[in-house]
Amino acid sequence: MNFEFSDEQNLLREQALGFLREACPMSAVRAILDDDDRPYDEELWRKIAELGWTAAVIPEAHGGLGLSYLELSVIAEELGRAVAPVPFSSSVYLATEALLMAGSEAQKEKWLPRLATGDAIGAFALGEGPGQPRAGNLETVASSGALTGVKIPVADGDIADFAVVVARSDAGDGASLHLAELDGVSRESVGTLDPTRSHARFAFADDAAEPLGADGEGWTATQRLLDRAAVLFAWEQVGGANAALEMAKEYALGRYAFGRPIASYQAIKHKLAHAYVNNTLARANCYYGAWALDTDADELPVAAATARVSATQAYYYASKENIQTHGGMGFTWEFDCQFHYRRAKLLSVNIGSEATWQDRLISGIERDRSAA
Repeated sequence: MNFEFSDEQNLLREQALGFLREACPMSAVRAILDDDDRPYDEELWRKIAELGWTAAVIPEAHGGLGLSYLELSVIAEELGRAVAPVPFSSSVYLATEALLMAGSEAQKEKWLPRLATGDAIGAFALGEGPGQPRAGNLETVASSGALTGVKIPVADGDIADFAVVVARSDAGDGASLHLAELDGVSRESVGTLDPTRSHARFAFADDAAEPLGADGEGWTATQRLLDRAAVLFAWEQVGGANAALEMAKEYALGRYAFGRPIASYQAIKHKLAHAYVNNTLARANCYYGAWALDTDADELPVAAATARVSATQAYYYASKENIQTHGGMGFTWEFDCQFHYRRAKLLSVNIGSEATWQDRLISGIERDRSAA
């Protein structure tokens, strides 16, 4: 079975790579990092929407392009390579996908066209503080069409127009999804290791919300949503990992010590070779995940967890060793190594930690063996 991208999809990659090199150089990422009043790059977001990336998998009936998840995977990889400071993952991988999965026709008609054009930004509110959320320990509750409770951290929550909120339910699997418009909701920005991706704290105090899907099926829907999003996040991580490796390689080839490039020393060769192996393995797993996502295969939970774990490990290692390869200069504010390290750490926990996804992988393998 050939999991490689088609010629058309690789052409999309080349176009995306060229666009982001021009529209999102590292200086643009640094501008967001240095400016506390700019949570994201509004101009870049507008251009991305004009290219139709935000509309990629939205059906044509709702103003989208109706493309496959393979095209979206290509876009995700290039956004990760560029460390793009935009709310693409929150709005596209999570909020849009939640509406496509569980939204009513009226909810889709209201929000999907605006998401497709980038005029609306969505967020996904699951976490409630330290520790991994579980259906039985959610403190945010929905009652009589209103939400009460705290959600933190919510990626891009300070700039979102609406949020898909996971709240406690007494029915079914113990949770339900709700769609909350955020006008009037108490929100405050939350600092993270990567300021180029903003986060917020929501404090719901009897704020209006409407059900998204059936009551008591929210936790099952959340797990399915996370499996689907994990594949796309993994492609972002692979893109970032390859960019970090390339940055380290270019520096090692141009930096001389004792009359020879430092790339010729075994200590550097072994680091970069290890990163290359990690990246190649992660990419292979991402191909499998993209196929499972695009075909909605039964293997998706295992494929998604495999891609997520391997991509998380690859990006962290590549970003860390990129700094080490640059030596003392790699730790300074003036060098760009920090951007990939910051993003690698953020992406490693944004939809659950590596340990969480390792547990999901093991559980998925055990389920498959039991069903065989």
